[in-house]
Amino acid sequence: MNQVPDIKADLTQGLKTLHLPTVRQCYEEVARQAEREQLSYERYLHELVRRECEDRQENRTTKMLRESQLPLEKSLEALDTRRLPAKAARQMRTLLDGGFLERTENVLVFGNPGSGKTHMLQAIGQELIRRDHRIFFTSCEMLVQELLIAKRDLKLSKLIKKYSRYEGMIIDDLGYIRQTREEMEVVFTLLAERYERGSVLLTSNLPFSKWEGIFKDPMTTAAAIDRLVHHSIIIELNIPSFRLEQAKSNVQSLASETVQPPHPAADSPEAQ
Repeated sequence: MNQVPDIKADLTQGLKTLHLPTVRQCYEEVARQAEREQLSYERYLHELVRRECEDRQENRTTKMLRESQLPLEKSLEALDTRRLPAKAARQMRTLLDGGFLERTENVLVFGNPGSGKTHMLQAIGQELIRRDHRIFFTSCEMLVQELLIAKRDLKLSKLIKKYSRYEGMIIDDLGYIRQTREEMEVVFTLLAERYERGSVLLTSNLPFSKWEGIFKDPMTTAAAIDRLVHHSIIIELNIPSFRLEQAKSNVQSLASETVQPPHPAADSPEAQ
């Protein structure tokens, strides 16, 4: 006598084998919904596939955000775009669709310390990841150390190949900390390897005219600028430091909240 197959168990096992966790979790609930709403088989299947795809994309985005090393609190919503110059705000909006990544264009953001350069690129980076682009964030100081260690261990080409997986690489604060010639040589090697292969998004508080102090050599400086500027979008944030403005505002608020003890009135019992 043939045994009646356990359809639910077989279906659950099959969905596990096919790596469809969301479908496995919700197919019964969606089946009941389909019965209530008299959905066709195609509509039922479409709903299952839609939920599976949404969950996979959400998981993929979460993983990519974690790998990017971007601080999630530096989001587009947290960026005070009202402080940005009108041109810079327009440029930022055009970057959000990720078209510059497909054209392997660079983004170079210049401005004083505290002007919001880093936050802007971090926010853009998060939005690009949510549009399924691979982005990596690092400070120039951390990047230099990783490149030097890889060079010492004869693994520099391997590390640069790892970075090539990312469509956009955000390098924060180029020139903020003075590096040695050897340190900037490995940075130049990375920039040369990414030239027309992947986008570099870079912040600096130094104009190009002072970059010889970064790369220590006129020819290397010219070559680095040439590779970065060719196919690039340059954003200038010539605005006061946000941190300094906030500190002044906090001091003013504290001063206004400080209340001096009142003097006794002339007609009070104590004054009589």
